[in-house]
Amino acid sequence: MTVAAAPPSAPLDRLSDLFWRRPRILLALLLAPPLLWLGIVYLGALFALLAQSFFSIDEFSGVIDRSFTLKTYAELLRPANLDIIVRTVLMAAAVSLASIAIAFPIAYFAARHARGRWKAAFYLCVMLPLWSSYLVKIYAWKMILAKEGIVSWAAAGLHLGWLLDGILGLPVIGGPSLSISYIGTFLVFVYVWLPFMILPMQAALERVPATLLEASADLGAGAGQTFRHVILPLAIPGIVAGSIFTFSLTLGDYIVPQIIGNSANFIGMAVYQQQGTAGNIPLAAAFAVVPIVIMMAYLWFAKRMGAFDAL
Repeated sequence: MTVAAAPPSAPLDRLSDLFWRRPRILLALLLAPPLLWLGIVYLGALFALLAQSFFSIDEFSGVIDRSFTLKTYAELLRPANLDIIVRTVLMAAAVSLASIAIAFPIAYFAARHARGRWKAAFYLCVMLPLWSSYLVKIYAWKMILAKEGIVSWAAAGLHLGWLLDGILGLPVIGGPSLSISYIGTFLVFVYVWLPFMILPMQAALERVPATLLEASADLGAGAGQTFRHVILPLAIPGIVAGSIFTFSLTLGDYIVPQIIGNSANFIGMAVYQQQGTAGNIPLAAAFAVVPIVIMMAYLWFAKRMGAFDAL
């Protein structure tokens, strides 16, 4: 009795055997598409942007001179351009600080007290604004903050018109109405980016062991001492993670200042105008590099402070 020879292995079986014997080949094939996408599309575009910032534009012909120069970066030090950078950084810092102050009690309640349906309702309330259109939200806020909007109507109904007028009369940050002022821009930025602060902070606070709070109370620490020496230090990673979102997103946004606020420029608006209206691509690229440098410095400082150790 003869035994029939085994059929030759199918190509898929041979390929499976190869991957089993050489797992590095499988790992390389799995990582190649995302790495190519990251390297060519993202990093390639970033390096192209950086290269454009070292060019200059001829003031008479408007033609881009592709010889290496630092002239475009020197233009950023002009008073008008430097004012744009300082204004944007101050706004981003103010938005981040306000988001931290508003998000902390919300995140603390969700992390330490909310359970079951309450926690589900928390996530729904935080995520719901992110489901609607970005532009729709901003134009809705423009109507809310307008001189004939609900804020002015409510202030008049509560006989607080004098307070609103006093706020709008403040130098620099005031204006004809909330929708045409730095205050309005600030309020809309905080509303738009607040979920990006709440969620990382809530995740960080959930990792604080309850035993540490109990030990703090057993050692005689009051609520304020426990907050300063136990809760706040352990919440720093979440605060840093949230501030990275709020700070960087405010630095680069150009839609909110264009719709809400006065005619003062921000970095995002300057990039849009220089690239589109003025056709000065080197200056637009130089402006775009500014937020990258600022965020790299911020991330370096945060890492030196150990803020990422618990992430």
